Amino acid sequence: MKWNDIHAIAFDLDGTLVDSIADLCAAANHMRAEFKLPPLPHDELTTYVGDGLGILVHRALSGRKDGQVEEAMWTRGFTLFMSYYRDHLSVYTRPYPEVETALALFKARNLPMAVITNKNEVLAVELLCQLGLANYFSLIVGGDTLTEKKPSPMPILHTAEVLGVDVHNLLMVGDSANDIVAAKAAGALSCGVSWGYADMGQLAQHAETKPDMIVDHLPQIDDGIRLHGEQEIQA
Repeated sequence: MKWNDIHAIAFDLDGTLVDSIADLCAAANHMRAEFKLPPLPHDELTTYVGDGLGILVHRALSGRKDGQVEEAMWTRGFTLFMSYYRDHLSVYTRPYPEVETALALFKARNLPMAVITNKNEVLAVELLCQLGLANYFSLIVGGDTLTEKKPSPMPILHTAEVLGVDVHNLLMVGDSANDIVAAKAAGALSCGVSWGYADMGQLAQHAETKPDMIVDHLPQIDDGIRLHGEQEIQA
């Protein structure tokens, strides 16, 4: 694909547009405290983020990335987590540097934009509203919007259809394996970000999680479109 083949852009939310880990960790450790469990360090909880809040609750309660707790414990934990997190969505959460600049540049190009996140849709919408970013996006797809979430290609295919673009002309921007795998499965172009909660350099070492490009700040995408229109995108 060439840079000017990008007709729309979809973004992951947590770890891509916004740094939300402090508020997610606060909610997780509040939940653990209600179970008389000691707090977990932020570095550990960061590795638990990205597959939806339901799975995060399992991981935070069990203290393992592959952990699961019994249904009754999970149900109580999920209720506690959601109640706290809804009331503390943006205490510490902020957009990453240059995100708002980039979104304004894309809007000036009349590029349709969407958010595709595994966070619950209502929380994603509310968070974007609180941060003043919601109006940039024509569509916000949460982890519970459709019957499948990333790494399934369904949210990306749905987004391309709603935005009215061929999926091959949709760029998926994210920080995790889920974003890259979903984009590849859908036939979309993928862009990894060098910030966020996953090691993009490590992901790029494997064919199944290697993005089509990696950027160090979001305005690089606008630079590519502006300066290199007919040139092929290089990873």
